[in-house]
Amino acid sequence: MTIILDQKTVAALKLDGGKTDQIIFDSEETLRGFAVRVRYDHSRKLCKTWIIQYRHDGHQRRQTIGKYPRMNATTARSKAAAWLRKLDQGVDPAGERQAERAAAKLTFSKAVDQYLAVKKREGEVKDSSYGLIELYLTGKYFESFHDRPVGKITQSDVSTALNAIPTAPSRSQAQRKLSTFYVWAVMEGHAPENPVAKTKTVKAGTPRERVLTEAEIRTVWNCCKDDDLGRIIKLLLLTGCRRDEVGGLRWSEIDLEKGTLTLSGERTKNGRTHTLTLPPLALQIIKQVEKRDGRDFLFGQWAEGFTNWKDARTRLADGLVHWTIHDLRRTAATHMCELGIAPHIVEAILNHVSGHKSGIAGIYNRASYKEPMKLALQAWSKHIAKITGQITTDDERKVVNLRSY
Repeated sequence: MTIILDQKTVAALKLDGGKTDQIIFDSEETLRGFAVRVRYDHSRKLCKTWIIQYRHDGHQRRQTIGKYPRMNATTARSKAAAWLRKLDQGVDPAGERQAERAAAKLTFSKAVDQYLAVKKREGEVKDSSYGLIELYLTGKYFESFHDRPVGKITQSDVSTALNAIPTAPSRSQAQRKLSTFYVWAVMEGHAPENPVAKTKTVKAGTPRERVLTEAEIRTVWNCCKDDDLGRIIKLLLLTGCRRDEVGGLRWSEIDLEKGTLTLSGERTKNGRTHTLTLPPLALQIIKQVEKRDGRDFLFGQWAEGFTNWKDARTRLADGLVHWTIHDLRRTAATHMCELGIAPHIVEAILNHVSGHKSGIAGIYNRASYKEPMKLALQAWSKHIAKITGQITTDDERKVVNLRSY
């Protein structure tokens, strides 16, 4: 018997011959497997449900489309046709629904935890980069996403969150970190698409331009605790050294009697040995570090120096607009120049090979600038002490005047 399941036909359907559950299939060839299930519920009320029955991967499957009369026949037939088109393409819509339900249960925070675990296990990123990824994805910028299904975050949600971030560099970093996470989430089946992909690209602004003001230097300094991180941050400001140079500092590189710090070419970016005569304030900080038997490193644990850089960003960020550890080096260089220290002396302190030491000039200019570098660091150290309130105008001794070299 030919049956077309339209509104009138389904309205008239009843159970035959005392049956309690019956499936009536539509006769249209293009809707093969489309049917209505007629049965009594627990209160003996006659119920009618639109279904689709099909085979996929060798298994018989049945899926509910909707309930009659809440869903009319026209809508049910349209949904059944769309379902069958996906089956013809080799896609099981039921599997898609299961994935959607699973994604709805997986919150953004839980997905981020999985993502971070993969990053750490596979060793794809350095500890410092891992710390930044963790900071952006678990921190306040995307806090409104944390308890929501990861697959339900929309482009509008992302745009709103990014627009709330106060500075362009932070917005740019947050956008990149979130987009990379969602690329992974889509590949894992946790989200249907990357909601960051169509958001307006945020430009980070002019790179490497951040210089902390004197007030910000005071904020950072006063936030430093009497621990590895606190001492490292202070030494970075006082010496202008690179992060890993101080984080990986060794006792064998320090001569307390001469008051010098010497980094071998293996430890410097340009491969050149670098020696600084440390100011008293820097030596005082180093002498506070407790020596441990059999360990050459001043900071960190076990067989390596300090690596927990993510703490610096979270612990010292209060009251500061976007900044990075490397900004401390730029800050030291800029403020030293503002004190009247000659640029080529500042470059020598930073162990830069440029300007007066680059090209043909570097071949003939072999000056070490040891004494002017020493005086410059003393002047800068005293200025930091003044900024941070360790000395006042009344008890401040005269800052060393630097003659031209």
